[in-house]
Amino acid sequence: MDLELGSEYEAFRQEVAAFLAAHWPPAKETDARAAASAFRERAVARGYLYRSIPKAYGGSEQAPDPLKGRVIREEFARVGAPGELQGPGVSMLVPTLLACGADWQKERFVAPTLRGEIVWCQGYSEPGAGSDLASLRTRGALEGESWVISGQKVWTTMAHLADYMFILVRTEPDAAKHDGISYLLLDMKQPGVTVRPLKQMTGGREFNEVFLDGARTPKDWIVGERGRGWQVSRTTLKHERDTVGGQSRTEDMFGKLVELAKDAQREGQPALASGDVRQELARIEAYVLAQRYSAYRQMSMDLAGQDAGLIGVLNKLNGTMIGHHIANLAQDLIGDAALLMPPQGRGGNRRGDEKWVNQIMGSLGVAIAGGASNIQRNVIAERGLGLPRDGAEGQKGTGA
Repeated sequence: MDLELGSEYEAFRQEVAAFLAAHWPPAKETDARAAASAFRERAVARGYLYRSIPKAYGGSEQAPDPLKGRVIREEFARVGAPGELQGPGVSMLVPTLLACGADWQKERFVAPTLRGEIVWCQGYSEPGAGSDLASLRTRGALEGESWVISGQKVWTTMAHLADYMFILVRTEPDAAKHDGISYLLLDMKQPGVTVRPLKQMTGGREFNEVFLDGARTPKDWIVGERGRGWQVSRTTLKHERDTVGGQSRTEDMFGKLVELAKDAQREGQPALASGDVRQELARIEAYVLAQRYSAYRQMSMDLAGQDAGLIGVLNKLNGTMIGHHIANLAQDLIGDAALLMPPQGRGGNRRGDEKWVNQIMGSLGVAIAGGASNIQRNVIAERGLGLPRDGAEGQKGTGA
């Protein structure tokens, strides 16, 4: 694999670096949120952010070029400049609306979502429908010009802050499991929507239960066709897996782990001087580099117009595994300090240990986000290696 980008892209790298030198970081007295927002506006105007999104919807509408995208991400990461907003709305719903949504839905929702003016949550998982998502039971019944929705969603990230939810509901109860689902958009600020926090062991409340009791949404707030929501949801889940297993996030985590090893002490010396720590760091770095090359392979397949879907699943699984390795070594480096953490939001601990403890605990849940790791392994085995299906003969397809 030739990893050299060539003179054209190196010149582009210099262009991006010059832009960053001129516009980031902002003056220290500037409000951080306002500064990040103003910077993103300039970056969009220069064609560096939201490159695949039409200008009419708040993007920069650039010709597809994954190599330029790679250069931009690397240069922004190098100086710590804010990139594209993350979260379910930007990372998952916007690509879904662009692929499957009606024109009015794109016009109303995409640009405000990119600017962070409206916040979304994802209404997929239910108490009895996690990995086997297609067994979901939340009902949507059409009454006049409105869908009436009743049921329960769980593990709903940021539901307590969300303005809207994109939700899967069963609208055709007599249809086959995958064929009776519709993909709706729902206003969270209405009677009939109750959000209950699921307090985490970190002290945070990122996840929630959402109870729907006759909540309503307009008839045309459906994405795609009625009863075809499962097909629409595959677009969303693809982007969730890309988000969870992203190469840049993994490399950033590893870099911070190396800094932790330099700062942590073992027997009066930096932990990095320890042979076993260096060996474990080398082992993790090998996985990180392997994931980088796999990401390049995925990018090359995309450029060639080939289906790289299975590589994306593999990268998500690898990213999750690397996250576990990083968390385990971080826990070893922090040691007893991990037992002395203050409650979230009441101040930090030495060396930023509080963030690492949250990372350690959070890594347990990342294995489920975007599809459980065991499900991903089954997908790779069955679709990639041609192995027999897991479970009893005649078992119907899994969910995510």
